[in-house]
Amino acid sequence: MANYMGSCHCGNVKYEVQDLTIDKVVSCNCSMCRRKGALLAFVPATQFKLISGEGDLKNYHFNRNVIDHLFCGNCGVSSFARGKRPDGTPIAALNVRCLDGVDLDKLDIQHFDGASL
Repeated sequence: MANYMGSCHCGNVKYEVQDLTIDKVVSCNCSMCRRKGALLAFVPATQFKLISGEGDLKNYHFNRNVIDHLFCGNCGVSSFARGKRPDGTPIAALNVRCLDGVDLDKLDIQHFDGASL
């Protein structure tokens, strides 16, 4: 497990993730993730801390309107989202491409068929 810093492209939105093991990431083919090109890792909201940029975040809902698809209003990058697990536990969905120090070539990518939901 390690701690990671993440951000959008312009740096207005910055966050820290504590105690994250990035061994597998999810590549979803839903209409949103396919367009964003995100590789996702999920953590309980208690392990996620937004450091700056709350006021710069824009929110987009689609489909069931249960995930806050957040993006920087300045540069447009979607570095994380907020949602809940089926049991109601708040989570953060991290776009691993936006975390510092992650070697994307070493990730085990799991494909998820979100387009069929």
